[in-house]
Amino acid sequence: MTLVSALIVLGILALIFGGILGYAAIRFKVDADPLVEQIDEVLPQTQCGQCGYPGCKPYAQAIADGDEINKCPPGGDATIQKIADLTGREVKPLEGGDDVKKVAYIREDECIGCTKCIQACPVDAIVGASKAMHTVLIDECTGCDLCVEPCPVDCIDMVPVAGKPETWRWQLNKIEITQVS
Repeated sequence: MTLVSALIVLGILALIFGGILGYAAIRFKVDADPLVEQIDEVLPQTQCGQCGYPGCKPYAQAIADGDEINKCPPGGDATIQKIADLTGREVKPLEGGDDVKKVAYIREDECIGCTKCIQACPVDAIVGASKAMHTVLIDECTGCDLCVEPCPVDCIDMVPVAGKPETWRWQLNKIEITQVS
């Protein structure tokens, strides 16, 4: 009989505390800023920290609070344009960018297969197996540079990506027009 009464008391306490928690969740609910959520959806979610923030969500919050919109190298110009459209701000060139996209390159003959770079890559752009050479999927790599630091043999370099016909575009602001007389 004492076991049954103990279970009943425990059940009643669980209902009471559950009710209190449910009420508190509704009463003290904090609504998130929808702009922060929209900006966060546009960011590439690499959590690389190149913007100076520990991840994409803190950077989205900073943008909503007035920080610059051009600090995300993995997102590139397309992300800057989308954020500018969302926030109504002016499009600016990528901060600190030299317009040359870089990707990781693993010198495969020096790779020892430790998998530390694979674990560090936020977008799974590095493939390989333990104690076997690794390689980078160039189309997936965002150039976040997070794989370079953990490599114990320093066999990863950041190299510029060669342009492809699909990604080529006119650099109108860099062309000087001279008048022929």
